[in-house]
Amino acid sequence: MTNDIEKRPPLWMRWLDLNDKALAVLLLAPTAFLLALIIVYPVLKLGYTSFFNLSLTSGLPAEFVGLDNYRLMISDPVFWETTWNTVLITLITVPGALVVGLALALLANLPFRTQWPVRLSLLIPWALPLSFAGLIFAWFFHSEYGVVNDVLNRFGLPGVIWFNSPNWAFAAICLTIIWKTSSFMALIILAGLQTIPRSLYEAADVDGAGRIRQFWEITLPLLKPSIAVGLIFRTITSLQTFDIPYMMTGGGPGTSTQTLAMYIHQNTVSFLDLGYGSALAVVMFALSMCVTAVYLRVIRTKEQD
Repeated sequence: MTNDIEKRPPLWMRWLDLNDKALAVLLLAPTAFLLALIIVYPVLKLGYTSFFNLSLTSGLPAEFVGLDNYRLMISDPVFWETTWNTVLITLITVPGALVVGLALALLANLPFRTQWPVRLSLLIPWALPLSFAGLIFAWFFHSEYGVVNDVLNRFGLPGVIWFNSPNWAFAAICLTIIWKTSSFMALIILAGLQTIPRSLYEAADVDGAGRIRQFWEITLPLLKPSIAVGLIFRTITSLQTFDIPYMMTGGGPGTSTQTLAMYIHQNTVSFLDLGYGSALAVVMFALSMCVTAVYLRVIRTKEQD
């Protein structure tokens, strides 16, 4: 009995001898705490503030109003217009960035002798700050001395006053976002291309499959996980679009190019209406989570099939 007690390790050593589950919990606890501190708490605080009438310009204390901010939102035409603009930008730029990014990734994956210039060209748009990209393309689409109108004039076509027309301004913003975000999609897809074994293409060559058939039956199916990851991140950031339209048009003409993120900024920063601005932010957060849940559900269903 005495020998058994003496053979038992001390308490501090038993704490170090953990099973896999306990060790995983112990190692993930600091990260979980940090995420709760910088993500969960602000989101909960945002939802809490959305139930109050809190306008810093009024000088009055915060007043609990329940769902009044959300009722006001339903009857707010600017909210619906900015939400539709955000959804439309997402529907246009996400597929556009996917198509352009896929083409760029396939180009960068070709067996060049020196591939680094091609791959470096993919990093430049991705590394460029969003606001800086918006300023650059605002100059590109300038009606008097912009590059785009200069190219049109050289081909004998009339120039366009891009930012005076809602449709042309919206098109300019979408083209800019596609240029900026296609490099992100290309980098993710290029990483997926690097994982496809060359032996599959060699076997397809032996069987007589052409390049197009190899793309549809080998490349594209094996790229689905990479494409799904890229679409999730690209869709979430598209729903939060702010910098590029803010720098290019400021939401104009009128509110025709204003996004939901810009409307949130206007209410919280310009008008100092924290209650209504928080309610708008809650809606945008919920929209992002719903889109993410749909993507994950589709991916899980395909994996089970």
